[in-house]
Amino acid sequence: MTVSPLIWTITVVAIAALLLFDYIFHVRKAHIPTLKEAAVWSGLYVGIALLFGVLVLVFGGMQAGTEYFAGYITEKALSVDNLFVFLIIISSFRVPRENQQKVLLFGITFSLIARTALIFVGAGLINQFAWVFYIFGLILIITAGNMLKPESTDKGEADNFIVRITKKILPTSEHYDGDKMTTTVDGKRMVTPMLLVMIAIAGTDLLFALDSIPAIFGLTQDVYLVFTATAFSLLGLRQLYFLLDGLLDRLVYLSYGLSAILAFIGIKLILHALHENNLPFINDGEPVPVIEISTGTSLLVIVGVLVITVFASIRSPRGRAQAAISGARRDARNYLELDYTADDAERRRVYQEMVENERTVSELPGKYRAMIKEEYKFRDLLSRAHARYAEVSEEPSAR
Repeated sequence: MTVSPLIWTITVVAIAALLLFDYIFHVRKAHIPTLKEAAVWSGLYVGIALLFGVLVLVFGGMQAGTEYFAGYITEKALSVDNLFVFLIIISSFRVPRENQQKVLLFGITFSLIARTALIFVGAGLINQFAWVFYIFGLILIITAGNMLKPESTDKGEADNFIVRITKKILPTSEHYDGDKMTTTVDGKRMVTPMLLVMIAIAGTDLLFALDSIPAIFGLTQDVYLVFTATAFSLLGLRQLYFLLDGLLDRLVYLSYGLSAILAFIGIKLILHALHENNLPFINDGEPVPVIEISTGTSLLVIVGVLVITVFASIRSPRGRAQAAISGARRDARNYLELDYTADDAERRRVYQEMVENERTVSELPGKYRAMIKEEYKFRDLLSRAHARYAEVSEEPSAR
């Protein structure tokens, strides 16, 4: 699809304006978004992405439109998977609830910049070297295998290499100072954990980009479509985080679905590389006659796998059990952590969610309760949260 410099400029300015709007009107003043706010804005960003896809269909044709939607849906699914790791990082750093929006928006902005750079690097390599498709295909197949390993989420832990180095180089305070990057402690200037969490987010964003860019190049080689599908999949991710908060743990089979999608795209890339082959040690440097998978077929496979994965996760008793156990543990920790939020209403909401999750856990069959790791610690954590709630409830009457 041929895109004029004017259209490129308008698109980049529009995306930058949406990010700037988020910074000015949503995260400049720290607050906890309500479920309604998250739902409205998440729906708005999805609507903008879908409207853009319709414009691509109208002005670019069916092929371009199909490639855009296939790329957008794939990148959006990968972005939701990224939220799992963001959740781990934010929980590990005990980021106050009011400041989580700013951390997420920083991560989205950094991710967009990093992926844009990789998009143009990837496009340059593809234009010069057709064999790059072999490498992209292998990267996706390896990534698909790694997603099936439980330890694949370790990259999201707070105590990663970059953070440890930063702590050694820069004096770091123990507590947050609002959303400030630096603070003064005993007359000394120090960085706050807010800077560390952003460094951790940035580091994981780079790893995500190495996975997602080859995936979308497997669906379209049009740089404009790759860029826009990637950008629109990231916009609204902040709102989606709060909308899906508490439901992410329920998607127990998402990694399997994404693994299948990445493996499928990886095979598609390798078939395309064989079709365009010029490596002398493969078929004497001549193209290999193989079946190529159309973008339309790819779109159907991607949507089908995601629908099956999400439906199976929601209907799964194991998913319900895992969501309840993880949610109860996380809610109890958040309630006991006084720095987590200063909002009384939010603290009550967290406690009530813990109670609901605890009730669900108590009703689980024995085989699912066995999923609780170190149950005695789990029970002690919940008991301390209940005790703290009782103390807080008695404080007004005591006065």
